[in-house]
Amino acid sequence: MKKHIPLLLALCLLLTVPALAAEDSMENFVRSKTYDQQFSDLSADSVFYSNVSALYEYGLSVGKPDGTFGLKDSLTVGQAVIFAGRIRSLYRTGDPELGPAAYRTEGQATAVPYLLYLQAEGILGTELDGQLSSAATRAQMAHVLANLLPPEALPAINEELVSEGYATRRFITDVTEYTPCQQDILALYRTGVCAGVDAYGTFLPDSAITRGAAAAMLTRLADPALRVTLDWDLSYAYSAKGATLASLVEPGTYVASPAAAGEMDSAIRYMLSRGESTMTLRYPGLSAVKARQVMQQALSTVKLYCEQGYNSVSCSYSLAGDMTLTFSAAGVGDWIQEYRTSAMEAAIEVHDQLWANRQITSGMTELEKARVYYTWVCENTAYDYQAGDDSISHTPYSLFELGTAVCDGYTGAYNLLLKLEGIDCTALSNNSHIWTVATLDGTAYHIDTTWGDSGPAINYSYFAMTEEQSRAEHPW
Repeated sequence: MKKHIPLLLALCLLLTVPALAAEDSMENFVRSKTYDQQFSDLSADSVFYSNVSALYEYGLSVGKPDGTFGLKDSLTVGQAVIFAGRIRSLYRTGDPELGPAAYRTEGQATAVPYLLYLQAEGILGTELDGQLSSAATRAQMAHVLANLLPPEALPAINEELVSEGYATRRFITDVTEYTPCQQDILALYRTGVCAGVDAYGTFLPDSAITRGAAAAMLTRLADPALRVTLDWDLSYAYSAKGATLASLVEPGTYVASPAAAGEMDSAIRYMLSRGESTMTLRYPGLSAVKARQVMQQALSTVKLYCEQGYNSVSCSYSLAGDMTLTFSAAGVGDWIQEYRTSAMEAAIEVHDQLWANRQITSGMTELEKARVYYTWVCENTAYDYQAGDDSISHTPYSLFELGTAVCDGYTGAYNLLLKLEGIDCTALSNNSHIWTVATLDGTAYHIDTTWGDSGPAINYSYFAMTEEQSRAEHPW
């Protein structure tokens, strides 16, 4: 029977491999040990406590021979490779040593089989050959770890936040296109493996990686619950705070006696872009009939900018030909500027909230953004069937502050939101209705929020209509 002992021993060793180990599975990361103050330099209030204790419990480290973990000690490239090889092997086989074991030969340096294993797996190339005994930089650590797990095991939970924060150069500012391993570093932020060393996500790519910081990155790979969901405040990048109604108008040139439509448009834009509500014109030999014609032309023009809140005009003129047009809104009178200010503040709040909730992101097209605002207007407004000609439901203010509007209120509020987004738009009307024409991603579309909100559910057939489709619905 003695000659069978080696066979029995081999069978016992095979049985020590986890029975439920799966191939390529996060379920292979099991805390098989219990941390109970094994490391004398790891206190419960340490920023790395949960990470270092997890590293021990996953069986990925037993610390240093002196009973410490060495939180502040630097990690060598070889040690980084060893840790990475163990994590890769545990994920692939259920055993942290099984993968590297196939590359172990007598006389090797300790880290070599782990490096050969990672190279065979396509995780690393030859870039770290000859550097195993050197202190690892944080950039090198990122390079070693970035591709250890596939995307399905390491989803990009911070994708939009990192893309926005990095693109605006407010976060991770010490990582540039010239930084070694730039994309590997950014990948760790996107996947929650790294959050940086301060509130601005500073990475310190050229600094030596400490064992404590390495433990944090390693255990976030192994345990999704330890990954960091970033909470960076990116409101500076999208907030419309500070915008004014005047700032939303392309400045025009003052024309003293506008006649053609283009001249009146330029004069109106001159007034609006200066934040004014009156316009002084001069028509020698001015008659009452001519004054009324000018008023009608000016009112039709200002309604193209219905987001400004003006929908009525009064006039005073002299026999010398001087006339002053004063713009307001029906039912508002002398309080027009207060109503316009309130509408603007409410629109900014809506704009910023949709960005803060990630309903609108920088990666969206203008068409996609416009649809989000279309949905918001329809979901937050009721048509005011009781509105008369002097109702404030004809203004954007009513939609934002009261939740009721008629077509010019719908269109004005919607256009105001689009213009806060930097989207070029105007209003178009016929004898009984008004709607939006917006240029989205270079293409002109007709958008009717009023009719989109005319049924029990939002009707998106009135969103992004071609001119032909729009004429079929409401000719002009």
